[in-house]
Amino acid sequence: MPLDGLWKGPIKMPGGELEVVFRLVSLTGGEYFATLDVPQQRVTRMAVQVQVHGDTIILAAEEAGSRFIGRLAEGGKQVTGTWYQPGHESALTLNFSPATINTAPKARLTPPYREEEVSYTNEQMNLPLGGTLTVPAGEGPFPAVVLVSDAGAHDRDATTGEYRPMGILADYLTRRGIAVLRFDDRGVGKSGGDFSTTIASELVGDVQAGLKYLRTTPRIDTTHIGVIGHGEGGNVALLTASQPAPPAFVVTLAAYGLPGNQLVLEQQKTVLRAIGVQEPDVMAFSKQQQALQEVVLRTSDVKQAQATLVKMMRAYDTNLDTLTAKNRAIDLTSFRYRNLLRFNPGILLSKVKCPVLLLNGTADLEVQADTNLDALNLALEKNTRVTRKKLLGVNHQFQADPANWALVNGQRQETFSPVALEAVRSWIVSHAK
Repeated sequence: MPLDGLWKGPIKMPGGELEVVFRLVSLTGGEYFATLDVPQQRVTRMAVQVQVHGDTIILAAEEAGSRFIGRLAEGGKQVTGTWYQPGHESALTLNFSPATINTAPKARLTPPYREEEVSYTNEQMNLPLGGTLTVPAGEGPFPAVVLVSDAGAHDRDATTGEYRPMGILADYLTRRGIAVLRFDDRGVGKSGGDFSTTIASELVGDVQAGLKYLRTTPRIDTTHIGVIGHGEGGNVALLTASQPAPPAFVVTLAAYGLPGNQLVLEQQKTVLRAIGVQEPDVMAFSKQQQALQEVVLRTSDVKQAQATLVKMMRAYDTNLDTLTAKNRAIDLTSFRYRNLLRFNPGILLSKVKCPVLLLNGTADLEVQADTNLDALNLALEKNTRVTRKKLLGVNHQFQADPANWALVNGQRQETFSPVALEAVRSWIVSHAK
């Protein structure tokens, strides 16, 4: 039977209980897309791998080195089993509830600005790109931006569930006098190519193609065309600014400054602490992960690396089944992950001369604000036009505390932080005069 919906239950921890919420959505071929939330710790949308073997269900949150193994009850509404995390295991019962579906009619109101479907080409790669251009009402000319999404293959709105961060940002800015071009990532929607075989530095050409398109578009102020990037997209934006024909300005939203291998280790430690793992266990797990990274980076033969990783992971965790270990080894040796570990985001930033706004949220568990802002600042130290700002309570998705989200039909609606939206707008306006 399908498992689509929410599965909730309390984990007993040394200091009390933490409720975990798994969200499962069925895909074709019997697979699932799944995420983990820990609301008390503001952990949201952590990736989860799902395995179903008869009535046995395995939910693995590899980012936190944790997993749940349980058995589905006869009625299909409860799973009873054990939660494993570094240094701790606990009985856990998950109870099913259907996912909330917003049944309100979604009328497409005509926006108070021009909106058109556009296409252009990354000429270096002969790669077609499709997107949406929104231009404020009036004759202009208007400052403009190209939006670049975070890591992963996203549509032009960076849609996740009902949350459309790039769509929200584009609408907010265009209503306030700034033209916006947002585009589908490679291999998504109207864009060609394959995102899974593309590294961050190669995406610079896609952004440059967007800048070139805007420079030939009527009603655009060609002296004030910038780039806004989220997460890895922020690093792509900065790399674009280090190249010839740079943008007039760059805004980064949760860009990272640490080298990729260090970033991953810091992410893991931050998440483990957030879900209540004791510090000695956090450091022991981190040491194990560093050893796995060294195998990935030093072993060129993928099959050999995977075999070594499986042995190491099962030695670290005797409860880890072979299939889960093999799946994890495949992820660790993927093209994108290997290149993430090798990526140093600061290596070309001394060439960035344009104004830069660095925005990071204090509730971001993926890109810790202080360490990454410090690293970016150091890499950009020759640039006297850099502004850095921490946004209190904002997470990696640039959402504020869920308690402050608007209620729609009695349900909290995910939304972009209003403080962040205005910080971006006001800074762009001040640099487009």
